[in-house]
Amino acid sequence: MTFQARRLWPAAMVLAACLATGMAQAQDARRPLGVVELFTSQGCSSCPPADALLSELAQKANVIALAYHVDYWDYLGWKDALGSAENTERQRAYAKSLENASVYTPQAIVNGRRDMNGARRDSVLSAMNGMAETVDGLSVDLSIRDTGDSIVIDAGSLEGGGAVNAHVLLVDFAPRQTVAIRSGENRGRTLDYWNAVNRIHTVGMWNGAAKSYELPKNELVKEGNGCAVLLQVVDKKGRPGPILGAAKMQP
Repeated sequence: MTFQARRLWPAAMVLAACLATGMAQAQDARRPLGVVELFTSQGCSSCPPADALLSELAQKANVIALAYHVDYWDYLGWKDALGSAENTERQRAYAKSLENASVYTPQAIVNGRRDMNGARRDSVLSAMNGMAETVDGLSVDLSIRDTGDSIVIDAGSLEGGGAVNAHVLLVDFAPRQTVAIRSGENRGRTLDYWNAVNRIHTVGMWNGAAKSYELPKNELVKEGNGCAVLLQVVDKKGRPGPILGAAKMQP
C-alpha cells in the first residue's frame, strides 16, 4: 500500500461507516422496533402504571404506541372520557384470535402476536425487543406522509414473496391529554394520556405486493390529531392477527 493510499484509507473507512449508519437509520425509519397496543381504562385502578409506560413508549421515534380506552369499566362510577365501544370491540376480537378466555385491563399486545400485563415493563420491552430479531418482528417497509389535502401510504413487498391477506388500518389518535378523574377507582387523580385512539379505519387491502394508497386526510384524521398506519393480517372472520408493518405521523 502506498503512502497516499494509507492516508486515504481512514477517510474511506469513515465514509463507509457513515453510509452504513445512514442506511441503518433509514431502515429503522421504515421499520419501527415494534407496535404496542394498550387496552386501558380511566376507571381501572391497575391501569395508571401501564398508562405511564405507554406514555414513555409513545415518545420514542422507533415505537408505535397506541392506547385503546375501553368502556366496560364505566359502571364502576367513572365514564372513561376517551373510551369507546369500538376500542372494546377490537380488544374482544383480539381475545378470540389470541385464544384468550376473557378481556382485561391493562392489556398490552405486541405486534398483534402476544399479550401481557401492560404494567409489566420487563414483559412489554422484552417481547418487543425479542420479536424485533425474529420473523415475528415488523418485516414490511411502510411509510406514511401528509401531502396537505391527502395522506399517502406506501407499502413495500413481502420478504420472500408469497401472498397474504392483510388490512391497511389508519388509526387516528389524540396527542397528550390531561384528565382529572372525579370518581371511580382513580378518584382524585389527574393523569396524562398519550396516543389515545379516536377511530380506526380500514382503508385498503394488501396481498403482499408493493402498493400505494392515497386517502382524503380531512375525512380520516381529526384536526390536530396524529395517525398511525398498521399492516395487519386478518383471518377469514376478519379478526386481527400479526402486524407486519407500521408507521406513524405525529400531530
